[in-house]
Formats: sequence, structure tokens, C-alpha cells
Amino acid sequence: MSDKQINRQRRILEIVTQEGRAEVALLADVIGVSRVTIRKDADLLAGKGLVRHEHGLVLPGSSDDINNRLSYHYDRKQRIARTASKLVQDGETVMIESGSCCAILADELAQHKRDLTIITNSAFIAGYIRKIPQAQIILLGGDYQNEAQVMVGPIARQSVQGFSVDKFFIGADGFSEKIGFTGKNHLRAETVRDMAKQARQVIVLTESEKFAKPGIVPLLPANSVGLLITDSAIPPGIECFLEKAGTRIIKVPEA
Repeated sequence: MSDKQINRQRRILEIVTQEGRAEVALLADVIGVSRVTIRKDADLLAGKGLVRHEHGLVLPGSSDDINNRLSYHYDRKQRIARTASKLVQDGETVMIESGSCCAILADELAQHKRDLTIITNSAFIAGYIRKIPQAQIILLGGDYQNEAQVMVGPIARQSVQGFSVDKFFIGADGFSEKIGFTGKNHLRAETVRDMAKQARQVIVLTESEKFAKPGIVPLLPANSVGLLITDSAIPPGIECFLEKAGTRIIKVPEA
């Protein structure tokens, strides 16, 4: 995908998110391309669940929780994911947990890396990249959580014990200096901890605004996370705290 196409799709998402809907003709005029080009871009975005393309209109994605989170600050999440993808080499096997940044990372890796294998407990991620021919996916078993579309529980724990990887990528719903990175669901958090035991390095991908939320459920302590990739608005106090805990931080600049 060319930079021009990526920038067009970002603009489409921005306009649709702000306005709630947009006519193909209007998008073509605003972005300065043909209606045919807008239709093609809208179809690609619709294929990822980020928008709906219906009768000359581009509308926000479905009401599904993950799709909504994907389209929110998509540009920022994509920059975080692209930075993370540079850490992965052709032929590598990595683990990726569920979340919007992680789904975009999986897409980046599947499209641009060769002979890569992704191990995940996310049925959403498996479906999200299923149409990419070179994507190799191992979907862990377990109890299925419908809203998050992830596998959790003792079967997931047993499934992941058969693997050992260098890198495990996860998202986070919040952060507390007392307990570290946090989530919203105790079963999902437990599965994250089980997966982390099988990786030599845990890498968190999250927007800086998550650090304003203390979260509900302990996910992983700060000293067990080797690398954080976030945007440049991370609060200085938290940045200092994490660095003292041994977490390296990569801040992705604004576009």
C-alpha cells in the first residue's frame, strides 16, 4: 500500500469519525481524487471493519466493540503498530494478544513480513488478517469471550504452554504505579499473564491517554514489561516511573 493511499484512508476515517457519515462525492472533492478512488479506499476500509460503504455513503464501522476501538485514533494507533512491526524479523514467530493496536500490528506484520507466524488468543485478529495470503496464524483454544472475541481460561493456558517466543505484544486498558498495567477483565488478564510466561520480552502497545485511567484488574507489573511503545503525550511522571522500573520507552511522534 502506497503512502498516498494510506494518507487518503486516514482522511476518510477522520472525516467519517467527525461527521458520522460522508458522501463519496464529498470525500472525493475534499481529498482531491476521483469517486472511483474513494470507493476503492472505502471498500478496503470496510473489509477491515473500520467503515461501512453503502449506496454512495461511507459510514462508521459496525457497533462491534473492537471495530469501534480500531477506528478511534486510527492514525495514532497505526503509527504505534508500524513502529512495533520494525522490531520483528522475517521468519520470526511472535505472540499477539487482543486489542486495537495489536490488531493493526498483526495486519502490518501479515502484509509486510515473510514466513512470519502469529500466535494469538484473539479470534478477532485471526479473522482480521485472514484474507492476507501469506498470513500464518495459530489460534489458541479456550473459553470464548464474545464481546472481546478472545480465548481465555485453563484450556488457553494449556495451549500456550506448547510455545516459546521472543516477543509478546499486548495492549492495556489503564495504568497504576501501584499495580502496573491494568485491564478490564480478570479472565483475560490471567490469560495475558499465562502467555507472558512463554515470551522472553513483553511489549506493550498503547496510547498515552490510557495512563490517565487506573484500570480495574491487574494485568502485568511495570518491571515485567521490557518495552512500551506509545505516543509522545505520555505523562513525564509515569515515563520516569517506568524507566526506573526497567521499561524501555519508544515515543512515536505526531504525524
